[in-house]
Amino acid sequence: MPHLFEALQLREVILPNRIGMSPMCQYSAQEGMAGDWHVVHYGSRAMGGLGLMFVEATAVLPEGRISQGDLGLWNDAQIEPLARIVSQARAQGVVVAAQLAHAGRKAGVGLGWEAQRSLTREEGGWQSVAPSAIAFGEGYDMPQALDEAGIRKVVEAYVAATRRARTTGFDAVEVHAAHGYLLHQFLSPLSNRRTDDYGGSLENRSRLLREVVSVVRAEWPQGLPVFVRLSATDWVEGGWDIDETVELCRVLKDLGVDLVDVSSAGLVPWAQIPAGPGFQTAFAARIRKEVDVATAAVGLITSPAQADHIVRTGQADVVLLGRELLRNPYWPLAAARELGQAVNWPKQYLRAAPPGSSGR
Repeated sequence: MPHLFEALQLREVILPNRIGMSPMCQYSAQEGMAGDWHVVHYGSRAMGGLGLMFVEATAVLPEGRISQGDLGLWNDAQIEPLARIVSQARAQGVVVAAQLAHAGRKAGVGLGWEAQRSLTREEGGWQSVAPSAIAFGEGYDMPQALDEAGIRKVVEAYVAATRRARTTGFDAVEVHAAHGYLLHQFLSPLSNRRTDDYGGSLENRSRLLREVVSVVRAEWPQGLPVFVRLSATDWVEGGWDIDETVELCRVLKDLGVDLVDVSSAGLVPWAQIPAGPGFQTAFAARIRKEVDVATAAVGLITSPAQADHIVRTGQADVVLLGRELLRNPYWPLAAARELGQAVNWPKQYLRAAPPGSSGR
């Protein structure tokens, strides 16, 4: 079986290893544009030996931002600052992916370290949208249910953002359909009470995601991979679940999705989540086995042995780390040493590398 430091090919893109950084919002953008914080944050992780690096949720529309500090690709001015980050990471041999997102009813809240509630118009908030007029929870405004014109606007925004992502130089693009954001809201019967072609059956509830994936795949170069992030379950009775996720993934594979990034939850604030080390990995394993599509596992994966075990036992093709890479940007280099794997170090850091290491 492959191990954590074995390369992985997805279409024409080759990941040098199976370690990825999960997309994590930095809430530090200005008008959707990356700044100095992003350059340093992503640059340091790229030097740390990642195989795959996701840039944080990047809004396809200004009203699709989670907060005022979110990155965006809804206009051309946002391309150049992101291109600097992509170029810097690719120079270190890292595959860089954009995550295109729309927050739906969870849009327009405070920054990540602030109270999570809808901002007033005076505070810079805006009207959120959703499949149905159902608020996320206490402190959140009532969203406006999207009409047909609103749905078309969302789809067209994904097309335009995908085009800009390619101009930026990204190697892969991910459609964010997890964590209770807009596309996940359409999937779950807890948030989607529509009676038209976008509500009711699984086929209808997944229609918007399928439309978005289809247009993204058509716009994105055929030699480059498309990913989708899904919440495998809402962790709530009567909500979105793993059985529907598996069924959906079969369709997504046929639409040209190359890897499913498997997370969970985020749709409702009262979900009881049995969080623990690798608690979501079984979902990635089931999708990989039953659908025969590459998967990425994420969620409280912290040790090199744990990550290597996930890959060696065929539970997932890629392991994504989040908070562990905030604690230690050079986790992949340390993991290679612990697992006895030879990897390339930045030439500038070779003096600190184990004997026999080579530079990049």
